[in-house]
Amino acid sequence: MQMTADDSLGGRLDDDDYPAYTMGRAAELLGTTPGFLRAIGEARLITPLRSPGGHRRYSRYQLRIAARARELVDQGTPVEAACRIVILEDQLEEAQRINAEFRRAATAAPDDSR
Repeated sequence: MQMTADDSLGGRLDDDDYPAYTMGRAAELLGTTPGFLRAIGEARLITPLRSPGGHRRYSRYQLRIAARARELVDQGTPVEAACRIVILEDQLEEAQRINAEFRRAATAAPDDSR
């Protein structure tokens, strides 16, 4: 079966990391401004990919992160602090995921202490 351009595009659009959104569209989806997206980029919360023409492009994953930062900013948290909070939340979630994997592996392993 020959893959068409539509098949390839569909796979990329399902990819959370595919940079499908322009800065303007991303700002529109988030209900914010391009300036906010630049600010969280400068704070190193997200790093958009660049199109061949140099334009910022955002993925769905990056938009979810930006949305969380926006929630915090809307609650009165300064942008840089909001970015740090989101980074720490992400690190905590990853640590909890790893701990859960270790617990599952430990309970599944045979008891060698006998």
